[in-house]
Amino acid sequence: MRLKDHLKRVDSKDKLNGRAKYIEDYYFDDMLYAKTLRSEIPCGKILSIDYPKDYPNVYVIDGRHVIKNNQVAMIEADMPIFAEDKVTYLGEPIALICGEDKDEILEFMEKIKIHYTEEKGHFTLDGQVFTHQCFEKGQWSELDYDYKVEESYETGYQEQLYMEKQGFIGLYEDEIITIMGSLQCPYYILNALKHGTGFDESRLRVIQTTTGGAFGGKEEYPSLVACQLAMATYHLKRPIKLIFDRREDMAFTTKRHPSKTLIKSYLKDHKIIGMKIDIKLDAGSYLGLSDVVLQRAMLTMTGAYNIPKIKVEGRTYKTNNVFTGAFRGFGAPQSLYALELHMTHLAKDLGEDPLGFRQKHFVKKGDLTATSGIFNENIELNKMVHRLKEMSDYDSKGKKAHVGYGVSVVPHGGGFTGDGEATHIKAVVRLRKEKDGQITILVSNVEMGQGAQTTFTKIVQMALDIDLDKIRCEIPDTFKVPDSGPTVASRTTMVVGQLVYKACQKIKKYLNEEGVHTAEESFKNPEYITWNQETLTGNAYMAYSWSVLLAKVVVDPLTYEVSCTDLWGVYDVGQPIDEKLLLGQIHGGMVQGLGYALTEYMTSKSGAIEHFAFSSYAIPTTMDIPKMHTDWIINHYMDGPFGAKAAGELTLVGVAPAIAAAIEDAFKIKSFEIPMIPEKIERILSHDQAD
Repeated sequence: MRLKDHLKRVDSKDKLNGRAKYIEDYYFDDMLYAKTLRSEIPCGKILSIDYPKDYPNVYVIDGRHVIKNNQVAMIEADMPIFAEDKVTYLGEPIALICGEDKDEILEFMEKIKIHYTEEKGHFTLDGQVFTHQCFEKGQWSELDYDYKVEESYETGYQEQLYMEKQGFIGLYEDEIITIMGSLQCPYYILNALKHGTGFDESRLRVIQTTTGGAFGGKEEYPSLVACQLAMATYHLKRPIKLIFDRREDMAFTTKRHPSKTLIKSYLKDHKIIGMKIDIKLDAGSYLGLSDVVLQRAMLTMTGAYNIPKIKVEGRTYKTNNVFTGAFRGFGAPQSLYALELHMTHLAKDLGEDPLGFRQKHFVKKGDLTATSGIFNENIELNKMVHRLKEMSDYDSKGKKAHVGYGVSVVPHGGGFTGDGEATHIKAVVRLRKEKDGQITILVSNVEMGQGAQTTFTKIVQMALDIDLDKIRCEIPDTFKVPDSGPTVASRTTMVVGQLVYKACQKIKKYLNEEGVHTAEESFKNPEYITWNQETLTGNAYMAYSWSVLLAKVVVDPLTYEVSCTDLWGVYDVGQPIDEKLLLGQIHGGMVQGLGYALTEYMTSKSGAIEHFAFSSYAIPTTMDIPKMHTDWIINHYMDGPFGAKAAGELTLVGVAPAIAAAIEDAFKIKSFEIPMIPEKIERILSHDQAD
């Protein structure tokens, strides 16, 4: 097999035939069902709770049943497993109500009376600061500029809307608590369970079941639910299943952070010589992963551009809104939307072509990054722009009424920030040659629809040159697989895939030997990576992937409705491991970015999510999907398997700013907020006409 050859997805047959078992398909004898009792107010104290009597088959599990620490261990342990004395957002979990009959559970819950003292909540980005980060490059005292441009941008919530809802089963057998379910990060959950129960890993087990999508929404949130189920199954000594309904999932689980980004650009001779950027994120009432999301949003600045002087500040804010978290792109979609639309505005103000203006500022190998690291790999942005122009016939596109074009150029760093991979994650992978010659891949990275199992299988097949039917991936189970890190940060192929490739080199010598043999590989930072987490300086990422995009929209001048008819994209992800899998990532990212730009309008009022059903939260349908024209260049990365770099998140990040710029081009306006729903366009046009 060659890299050019497409490998049929190893998980497709069971899924197509209906044999794949999702968490809702599992049933155990004597199993109970659970539903979450949630706060009815966004902020206040719990005075008392009246539970109905005469329900012998219904059980309440709450903070009194926490084995050791009533805290969910994430970066900070500031979130309770069950709220006890106070609540800080609408829908915060107070208890699990467990029983044999679902209708009886609902009847019981209708009779519960919670007595609160309600307090005034805070719901805007101007209150208590959770975390503050900053970095800068260059000597600002020496700045000599002709003029300054200052603009502010906003983005709202975005819902992951995975096909399979949050769902888990807790088991207790032989003094072992087992959590199985739809999840991204088995070892995140294991660590949370260890903190909550005080047990070690010999008494705690996490198993991933077939997972129907995640997009970051099943990164940190499952740790909360897993801890709740662990306490319940430990005390009741019975299997317990907890499956969210769709409205519950949309209203109360993590989403993309709302943001505000202020950019000040200083220009001289039609070039940017300095930028000051300030980013604000709504974290909700608990920190969760928000500070890491903030760092990604900041460190992706200043994108594809070499700006001599940079100052970037960022803050996460504590509010009484639903707590926010991981979502594909992890902060970059918010900040790069602002940066890229700002670049388009600057180009238009100067009377320059948006792509040409960007090209004057492109980074190249050897340049300093925004965080004063060095771009070590070849950067082929001009080649990518040339290819995009060829594909789209960019230079010959004339002005047509009600038609607009917009561009974006974005990077995405692969893997965890700075020394995160080496210092915090410390990924380990294992290959095992079985007695029959089969190779078993042992990693904790999960298949969640993106093709991870297929990618690992292809890497092993090519590295060892063995038959595909002799390779299998072990289901992520903390009793069986090592901790190779979470399935996040576009790290699965570039980081973990490279470890699998290196383990193949070790296992080769055992292929023709009898018996069982194991090879293990651990992550080590490349020597060219230096990072200071205190000052946020150095090489923020090992390598960057790149995309250059062009969007075409057609607009209705009467209704202000927008149709994105075409998206052109050229990508540098190193060497694609499987081109059809990459194409799937590109198409999926384009559609998700389309929704972020145009339709996925979600707001919160006094802490309550207002769009929590398919009827009110509009994701793109098949009728909305544009023609997608894609290509990629081959630009081998020395520390990726067969030269591969990151792909998964890159394909989403640049879409929204390109579409927003195209809408501006069609309506001859400037905009500063997404999604660009017709009502917002009407307000902009009305304001412009009034002026």
